[in-house]
Amino acid sequence: MSTYAIGIDLGGTNLKAALVEQERGVREHIERPTEADEGPEHVVERLIDAAREMKRQAPDGVAGIGIGSPGAINWDRTTVSDPPNLPGWTSVNLHDALQSALNVPVVVVENDANVAGLGSAHYGAGTPYDDFIMITLGTGVGGAIIYQNQIFRGSSGGAGEIGHLTIDYEGAYANSGVAGALEGYLGQSFLSEHARARLVNYPDSCIYDLVDGDLSALTPRTLYEAATRDDEAGIDLLAWAGHKLGCGLGAAVNLLDIRTVVVGGGVSAAGDYILEPARKALAHYVVPALRDDLVIARETMGNEVSLLGAARLAFDADEPSPS
Repeated sequence: MSTYAIGIDLGGTNLKAALVEQERGVREHIERPTEADEGPEHVVERLIDAAREMKRQAPDGVAGIGIGSPGAINWDRTTVSDPPNLPGWTSVNLHDALQSALNVPVVVVENDANVAGLGSAHYGAGTPYDDFIMITLGTGVGGAIIYQNQIFRGSSGGAGEIGHLTIDYEGAYANSGVAGALEGYLGQSFLSEHARARLVNYPDSCIYDLVDGDLSALTPRTLYEAATRDDEAGIDLLAWAGHKLGCGLGAAVNLLDIRTVVVGGGVSAAGDYILEPARKALAHYVVPALRDDLVIARETMGNEVSLLGAARLAFDADEPSPS
């Protein structure tokens, strides 16, 4: 089997592809707009073109292709259904489309948060741990359960949706429609909206200067930049988010008895401004018997960890994915 595989990260705005060497990591990579508004057939062609470009770079062919995608993934890991931010995608069989076009032995499709967890387990912050919970803080809040260095998928493939754990049944709604779920507080647009509302209590905050007085431009990144300037609003608002994160992770630890959490995604770039409050809260929301050895670590590899995890799907496949 080739020691190379292709990893693809399919997003609503951009798609990324990498040629990954099993032991050495990413060797080549490309990024291009998804052009999602053009519909699923157009996006699939762009996926094929990106994978073909990476395949040409491999010195001895590729073991296969792994794809991380938003949306629901079927048990056979061939088909994506109803992914957010990809208009017109009801159910698309990426396995069949890419395997027939590229003549590769393995094509595996998996949820994007699961792929990030797998990449972290083998190449990133999760490597010291056999078991951990992965949570990705970005446009939404994704999650994965890694058990003995493998993805735990549940009974139908949908396990690990930590972002849709309810921490307040009368709270804000997540994109999924679940009331009081973590995503309803920590998704980028939700966190930004909350910060705008709270800023009335911080009239002297430097955030107003950072956005040139236009609060519609405020993002979690703005809060982080303010916090690094010792701005009270930036620090307090990120701490508020961290406390919510710790509450939700406490429920996950109580359920799973997995005491290590790896946090990735764009919002995690706030680092200890959000993670230290989460660590403090976590201990208060875990039953006493499970409080030893609690760890919250940040995944620092960014998008690369998802590309590595996607390629790992192909390396780990014992046989071609079912047609």
